[in-house]
Amino acid sequence: MSRKLIYRNRALCFVLILFSFPYRFAARNLREAEESTAKATQIIHVSNSTWHDFSRLVDVQIGSHVNGVSELKRYLHRFGYVNDGSESFSDVFDGPLESAISLYQENLGLPITGRLDTSTVSLMSLPRCGVSDTHMIINNGVIHTTAHYTYFNGKPKWNRDTLTYAISKTHKLDYLTSEDVKTVFRRAFSQWSSVIPVSFEEVDDFSAADLKIGFYAGDHGDGLPFDGVLGTLAHAFAPENGRLHLDAAETWVVDDDFKGSSEVAVDLESVATHEIGHLLGLGHSSQESAVMYPSLRPRTKKVDLTVDDVAGVLKLYGPNPKLRLDSLTQSEDSIKNGTVSRRFLSGNFIGYVLLVVLILFL
Repeated sequence: MSRKLIYRNRALCFVLILFSFPYRFAARNLREAEESTAKATQIIHVSNSTWHDFSRLVDVQIGSHVNGVSELKRYLHRFGYVNDGSESFSDVFDGPLESAISLYQENLGLPITGRLDTSTVSLMSLPRCGVSDTHMIINNGVIHTTAHYTYFNGKPKWNRDTLTYAISKTHKLDYLTSEDVKTVFRRAFSQWSSVIPVSFEEVDDFSAADLKIGFYAGDHGDGLPFDGVLGTLAHAFAPENGRLHLDAAETWVVDDDFKGSSEVAVDLESVATHEIGHLLGLGHSSQESAVMYPSLRPRTKKVDLTVDDVAGVLKLYGPNPKLRLDSLTQSEDSIKNGTVSRRFLSGNFIGYVLLVVLILFL
């Protein structure tokens, strides 16, 4: 056996060992993470005015006729779980709905029961990304049984190493300064550019930019209308579309302190980091700690990439050749000349090192 093959096998063994254990390396992910079931039910009451009515559906059984089931079917249709059709949605809990619930539970990392248990209904009541959970393809690599990331159909990606982005000067929010929004997006883009060989350049020309970012309300012409406070927070399109839209109806915050903020406050950087993942070609992850998980609780900061996020994007683009091991042990931000270099926290060290080894040796 050649020495290179020996090294390859050893590297694979280390990576498989890593992924065989539950890991949550992000240092400040889920500041209010891992809520108990009891607390999760309380979240329902600060959720979208339509979705919070799902609370009445807890423990509804198949065959039942209950007001609100039709709205649940529309919700599941919105995110790709119920087939498109011209027939109106009824209030009967039928077989297709049970199947849709099972698929939803599988995609969001819940126990697969097909029932409307408390944890399932609570998660459905939370604000979330507007990108469909279905019509994605799962990872089919060597760590298929333990990775949770997905891609858009066809695994589209950008084929150049510099992407320009612009933030709309017309579709904006009056209560956030332009510089605050730009700073948030610099940090969010830096999360991804730190691990892949793609850089992001901020430009003023919105029409010519590869990536176009703006705040929009209601029906804004892309076929994915926003629905008000704490419904769908944002959506972005697969490469090489480049559009990233945020719901202007949300109460967006740009700092880490939620103490004085509204109950319905949403962290802009957390959502921006998630949506940039879509712009790069990632779908949703079924791992709750991942940035690419579709749901986000209000007043929650979730911006550090997990091993699952990094594994998914590395399989699309490969590792950033400038990634230095010593940079993984630092957590400071340096903002210079309109760019941000976000340095990783030491908790991610082992995961990122082994992921780079995986890409290099396999």
